[in-house]
Order: sequence, then C-alpha cells, then structure tokens
Amino acid sequence: MENWYVLYTKPRYEKKVTARLTELGMEAYCPMLTSKHQWSDRKKVISTPLISSVIFIHSNENDRGNVFQVHGAVRYLFWLGAPAIVKNAEIEKMQLWLQGEIMDAKVEKLQPGDTYNVKEGYFKGKEGIVQEVNKNRLQLVLVELGMKITITKE
Repeated sequence: MENWYVLYTKPRYEKKVTARLTELGMEAYCPMLTSKHQWSDRKKVISTPLISSVIFIHSNENDRGNVFQVHGAVRYLFWLGAPAIVKNAEIEKMQLWLQGEIMDAKVEKLQPGDTYNVKEGYFKGKEGIVQEVNKNRLQLVLVELGMKITITKE
C-alpha cells in the first residue's frame, strides 16, 4: 500500500529533489506559494516552497529508501518511532488550497487587536488577530494554524 511520507531536504533543495525524484519515476510533491515581489526596477512573480526543506513522497514502505539516491534528500520525518504518514485527503486539500489566486489584500482602518477574516488567497476563510498595521502591510496571527502571516497591499 502506498502512503505519503514527509521527507526533509537540504535547505533550498526542495525543487531540485522533487524534480530529480520525478525523473526517477517516483511521485514527489513540493507545495509552492506564489507571490508578487517588487524591487526598485521591476515586479516579479516568485514561487517558494510552502514549508522550507520539506517535500512529500508517495511510495510504499519497501521503496521508501530509494529517495536517498538523490543528492539533497536528508531524512524522513518520524512520529512515535515510525515514519510519519500524511493522509491522501490532506495532500489533496493542500493542493486545492494552493490553487488560489495570488493574494492581494486591502488594509483598511484596522488596529492591533482587531479580528480580521481573510477574504481571498491561500488563507481564505481563516480568522486572525491583527498584530501590526503599516501603510501597505498587515501582520496577522492565525491562532487556528499557529502562525503569523504578513499581507501586503501592492
């Protein structure tokens, strides 16, 4: 039976390891975030891994060790002494969640401590507490996910 496993990679090797494993015929998934970045002379759409140094491998127990043929693969994540298994439904939900548009938010008259409901993008429908508001930036703590995000208005 095939399961999804969590594989740690060397820092900034997520895309390379995913591509190499795919070339070898293994199913590998690296969830990517797409965002707009602006420099003084240009704007560019950048794709970065959702979770640094982590990719997901779809494999059976016997073929799990084959990933270490690829330079950049470090080790599997373990839970209670066994390789951590991610449910298929969770991977599918993550893929659907990441299919959203590039996030563009409007920051309007919010104060630290206010509750804010994200209306679009990757965190659509999630509620958070405003931590900091600047001219075009909002820092939001998503208590449910245990993370702090920054939303930028362009």
